[in-house]
Amino acid sequence: MSSTTEAKLDEMLALMRERASRDDGQQRAFDALYEELKQYKEDFIFQAEKPFLLDLLLFYDSLSWFHQSLQRREMSPDVINDSFQYLLDEFLELLYRRDVVPAESSDRFDRKLHKAVRVTPAPTPGEDWKVESVLKRGFLRNEKVLRAEEVSVYRHNPDAGAKQD
Repeated sequence: MSSTTEAKLDEMLALMRERASRDDGQQRAFDALYEELKQYKEDFIFQAEKPFLLDLLLFYDSLSWFHQSLQRREMSPDVINDSFQYLLDEFLELLYRRDVVPAESSDRFDRKLHKAVRVTPAPTPGEDWKVESVLKRGFLRNEKVLRAEEVSVYRHNPDAGAKQD
């Protein structure tokens, strides 16, 4: 092997080692950046959830107090009713802080706001698609339906009267 060829091989070997060393450095830098980004993401999620979780913990405290008071039979029926209403109001306040509001009830069925889970025969055609009762309250967030109101709806079937005759 000539000295020129040997020098070229040594030069190529040195370039390959330098390249491998640079690739290792880039991989370590990438791994470090990935780990830092992962930590930022986890911290961001924790910070975003923290106010909501603290609100839930306060609500838990209220529920615990109510439960203990019931167990000790410390409350009259009127106080139980008032305390339970307080818990409902406190929970609604928790939702309000997250821009979640109860949907306005409507006496007519609206597919955008309601989900019919039960159908009741309507005695007259005028009551067709009228909401009989609300089974679960609906909620909105930023004027978008978060949960449709589950309702029982009247449906008029003109053939039903003819079949009974």
